[in-house]
Amino acid sequence: MEKYIRDGKVAVLVSTGYGSGWSTCNPEYPALKYDPEIVAKVLENPEKLDVLSIYDIVERKYPNMYTGGIQNVCVKWVDIGEKFIITEYDGFESLSLLKNMPFETA
Repeated sequence: MEKYIRDGKVAVLVSTGYGSGWSTCNPEYPALKYDPEIVAKVLENPEKLDVLSIYDIVERKYPNMYTGGIQNVCVKWVDIGEKFIITEYDGFESLSLLKNMPFETA
């Protein structure tokens, strides 16, 4: 799976707006959360996303994908090799690192 990597970190796409998730609503497209072409578009101007350009990429690479959350997609940076999970509540996605999760031991 191709990823966008910079300074030892992997770019992960999540949607931080309420309504619909980006990665969580599209589990059949695991590469979507890492797509380097979409990451590059988001990083061009994160304050004012070029949603139409992102939509064009999605149409070409992920046909029939649910595009909810596209207007709120952003990049979160994770160290290479770090384990994480993306969770969602009412469309708002959160990225949590395994090392920061309070697991119990039986």
